[in-house]
Amino acid sequence: MFSRRLVWVLALIGSCLLDPRSAAATNNLEVHDVNSRLLAAQNREREAAGVPPLQWSNDLALEAEAWADELSRSGEFRHADQTVHGENLWAGSSGAFTPERMIEGWVREKAVYRPGRFPENSTTGNFADVGHYTQLMWRRTRHVGCAVKQGRREDILVCRYAQAGNVVGEVPY
Repeated sequence: MFSRRLVWVLALIGSCLLDPRSAAATNNLEVHDVNSRLLAAQNREREAAGVPPLQWSNDLALEAEAWADELSRSGEFRHADQTVHGENLWAGSSGAFTPERMIEGWVREKAVYRPGRFPENSTTGNFADVGHYTQLMWRRTRHVGCAVKQGRREDILVCRYAQAGNVVGEVPY
C-alpha cells in the first residue's frame, strides 16, 4: 500500500513531466528555493565564525516537516518531546518574513552569547536566551533539514540538526 506522501510525490513528478510550468512544479521550485535560502543563511553565520558549513539533509527536512505539520494543525508552539536531533523553532506573522529574516531571529541571540561550556553561554544567565544560536553554531553539527508551514495565526519554521548541539559541558564553537 502506498503512503499518502509517496502518492503525492508520484503525482508531483507526473505533473512536472507533463507540464513543467504547472502549479506543482512551481511549488516544488519555491520549496527548493526556501530550503536553499534557509541553509545559506545559517552557513553565512557559521562561516563568519569559522565553523564548518552545514549540509542539507532530506531526512531531517522530512522530520522537520512532520513536526511543523503537527504544530500548524494543533496551534501549539513547543519543541518535540522525543527527537535525537537538535531542533530550532521560529514563528512569525504569516507571509511577513523571508527565510533569511527567520534565521536572523536565532542569530540575534548572539548579542547575549558568551564563549564557554554549555549551558553557561548567556550573559543573562539563562541558556534559553542563546539556545537557538548555539544549536545553529554547534561545531560538531554537520546536517540540517528545515520546513516552513503556515499555522493558524503565523508561519512556523522547524529546523532539525544532526548531530544535536547544546550538550551540557561542551563548548559550542
